[in-house]
Formats: sequence, structure tokens, C-alpha cells
Amino acid sequence: MMDVEIREATDSDLPQILELAIAAFGETEGPEITELISALLSDPTAHPLLSLVAVKEQMVVGHILFTKAQLEPEPSEPISASILAPLAVLPQYQKQGIGGQLIQTGLEKLKAIGVQLVFVLGHPSYYPRSGFAPAGIQGFEATYPIAPKNAEAWMVQVLQPDIIGRIQGRVVCADTLNNPKYWVE
Repeated sequence: MMDVEIREATDSDLPQILELAIAAFGETEGPEITELISALLSDPTAHPLLSLVAVKEQMVVGHILFTKAQLEPEPSEPISASILAPLAVLPQYQKQGIGGQLIQTGLEKLKAIGVQLVFVLGHPSYYPRSGFAPAGIQGFEATYPIAPKNAEAWMVQVLQPDIIGRIQGRVVCADTLNNPKYWVE
């Protein structure tokens, strides 16, 4: 596992975060991801949010963003939820544990402020390593329907005990993320 500093992102990190997204997602998806990151950071419906960077020798080598989510219908007890999107690591630093460190640090910080559920639409062989499990079978619908062949990609991590089985519903994300293009594979 590579030794990096994980800290909350600052406004001055944004240019490096956007360059990182282009490098990690490529020329095809990268511009759309940079647009998503910029829009989420300024979207009031995404707040509170948590934006973390992994830094190696003053260079941002990884980034993760967690934004506010809600459940519909609104549960009888208030629930605090977030969605993880996106996660990016510079290609030359991938497969060295940086993404996992960003996820774990983010989950710890979210748990400390009372977030109970964290959702992700991501690679079904990657995110379970960090404790995520399929969300649909636990009663959590994605913002937009996920094709049955991709059902395993819609995942949740429970940060507070005694939620599964008591709470379920459709996840409503920030306005920026509430676009079918981010949900269709």
C-alpha cells in the first residue's frame, strides 16, 4: 500500500482534481466527470458533502467525493445518507491501495458525523473489498432503474447498526447527479 496523505480537498486543489479526473477516466468520459465534480461542488442539494484528496509529494494523486442523498418515501425516523461518486486515482498510482484508503477515510469521517448509509454505483468486484454490498436486495432502489444484469453494481454500506430491514426506499441524490446519464451502463 502506497504511503499518501489523505485530507479534505480545498478550493486550490480543484485544478489538480479536474486534471486527475481526465487522466483517470480518459478523454471520452473524463470531461463529463470533470463537469460532474464541478457541478456537485457548487450544488446546494449535494451538501453536506465530503471531498477528499490523496496527496503524494504535493501532488493530488487521488480524489473521492461523497454527496448528500435522501430516501423516498421519507422514513419515519431521519436517515443521513451519502452517495460516493466519483472516485479517481491517477493511472500510474492505481492498484496501490490509494482508492481503498480514500474510501475508508471517507467512510470513517462520514460515520463520525452521523451518516448511516453510503451508496455507490460502481464495479461489483471493487467496492465489496471496502465493505459495500448489493443495495437492491436490501430494499434500496437506485435513483434510476438499474438493468438486472448490472444489479450487483448498485451497492450500499451501512455505517450505523440496526438499519437494514427497518429502512428501505428509493435513493434520491443531489440535483446534479439526478440525471439518467449517470445511472445507465
